[in-house]
Amino acid sequence: TSSRCTNEETFLVQKMIRAVFGNNNTDTCARVCHSPTGYGLGRAFGTSAGTQDFDSVEHTDVVIVIGANPTDGHPVFASRLKKRLRAGAKLIVIDPRRIDMVRSPHIEAAHHLPLRPGTNVAVVTALAHVIVTEGLYDEAFIRERCDWDEFQHYAEFVSDERHSPEAMQFLTGVNPEELRAAARLFATGGNGAIYYGLGVTEHSQGSTTVMGIANLAMLTGNLGRPGVGVNPLRGQNNVQGACDMGSFPHELPGYRHVSQDATREIFEKLWGAVLDKEPGLRIPNMLDAAVEGTFKGLYVQGEDILQSDPDTKHVSAGLAAMECVIVQDLFLNETANYAHVFLPGSTFLEKDGTFTNAERRINRVRKVMQPRNGYADWEVTMLLANAMGAGWTYTHPSQIMDEIAATTPTFAGVSYEFLEEKGSVQWPCNELHPEGTPIMHVDGFMRGKGRFIVTEYVATDERTGPRFPLLLTTGRILSQYNVGAQTRRTDNVVWHQEDLLEIHPHDAEVRGVKDGDWIRLASRAGETSLRALITDRVSPGVVYTTFHHPDTQANVITTDFSDWATNCPEYKVTAVQVALTNGPSDWQADYAAQAERARRILPAAE
Repeated sequence: TSSRCTNEETFLVQKMIRAVFGNNNTDTCARVCHSPTGYGLGRAFGTSAGTQDFDSVEHTDVVIVIGANPTDGHPVFASRLKKRLRAGAKLIVIDPRRIDMVRSPHIEAAHHLPLRPGTNVAVVTALAHVIVTEGLYDEAFIRERCDWDEFQHYAEFVSDERHSPEAMQFLTGVNPEELRAAARLFATGGNGAIYYGLGVTEHSQGSTTVMGIANLAMLTGNLGRPGVGVNPLRGQNNVQGACDMGSFPHELPGYRHVSQDATREIFEKLWGAVLDKEPGLRIPNMLDAAVEGTFKGLYVQGEDILQSDPDTKHVSAGLAAMECVIVQDLFLNETANYAHVFLPGSTFLEKDGTFTNAERRINRVRKVMQPRNGYADWEVTMLLANAMGAGWTYTHPSQIMDEIAATTPTFAGVSYEFLEEKGSVQWPCNELHPEGTPIMHVDGFMRGKGRFIVTEYVATDERTGPRFPLLLTTGRILSQYNVGAQTRRTDNVVWHQEDLLEIHPHDAEVRGVKDGDWIRLASRAGETSLRALITDRVSPGVVYTTFHHPDTQANVITTDFSDWATNCPEYKVTAVQVALTNGPSDWQADYAAQAERARRILPAAE
């Protein structure tokens, strides 16, 4: 499912897979962006979500933005952050690129740490080294709110000289004095908040970095009040809800593992079906199994896995090997090129439901017109399930929310009537928190004591070398949204009509590349061609591109390396080489031809 589907639609899809198909082979695009957030924060704090509401930024004094580009990816939040910075708050940016938050009209970061891609854990641990060795940590908070024995073990770990900024400089490329100054500012500057994005999670150590960020917040006592906290910036409107609703193959709604007998019993009694206690397959595993001939069919609702998932050649091979691919979407997206059945989707204007945003706020979406295709997406899922004997009788999404509330403790107090009265509510909303929870962990962590977790830096298996000496990282631009399935069909293409490769002037000069030249971008996984944009926004040795246009298919370059805990793809670190070329690659020409053949409209007689 997609993170643009409603909570109710997402809940029904995973219910159909588990109760009707009889397995746990369900996955979501939320896993390929923020699954390390769920794992890391769940282990450290006991809940798989951010700690604050968005109003909290108005009370912060020092902000760390790491692995996020708010002005392009989260412009509404960026405007609120810039307002706070203009009022005097200080900003620390940790990013390989000089994003607009580093320096733009009326704002300038106090510190920019331009780390080498793939070294997030090393930088975060070095920050903790300074805070611990210089005695800047909040001992009272740690003794009261955290496991003191675990803290002492963690403090011994980070105090080791090998984690000092000076030692880490050889890995990270970050000036040690700048890093020390940033650590001192965060530890002593008042209310400190950390905001992070996919530049943290989409790494082989994404989960480790999230736990390291949690360590920083606990070290400095920056949790449980306005102006502080650990705040993941979600890439779509219902990333949080997609995770909450049990879209992962190992978790039922509410982040409860499928192996828990008591949890399965709750759903089995209500659904009248026996649930599998073994975790299912994630999308990459499904594609592997399809190529092997053991996985036969896929139902994709609202997600374009061919363009958004890593290693495009692997995805296309898996889709081509399946006997039945059903795609349900607003448009004939790239995945639809391999669909045997295409079901037209419905927009947010054509259905009722709820979304849960990055601050855990459950909002209503209300239908203003009947679906042009005849059915809302949740109704299509119900029709499919009933065709296989499910016998579902929902007549309105509010009934699905009632089922969610009956089975999911954090949603126990949520209903459409409650949302009509309150407007919105932030989970957990239950007997203990009847009005919802704007700020988490106020009097204590949900898991009891906060856990300090050792975060050992382990280099990614994706390495540079003579054949591929540069590091590619990817991201978004303001005028295009995600894979561009919607925004590419608007006049927004005036601002961004193609993906470009940002390359440092030094790297361009030694390769004879000039601004606007066609260049060949190649990795161990594949190659593509696009035009060059020469800029000092990126450091020497680093190149950057967006992934909005299927003509480029940036993910043909990315590899199948992934986060050790969650399988979240490592989009942000790919070893590449850049060279001049004459135009699109043979692979791009073949891809365009296949897409044209797949979308041809044949006369009914044929």
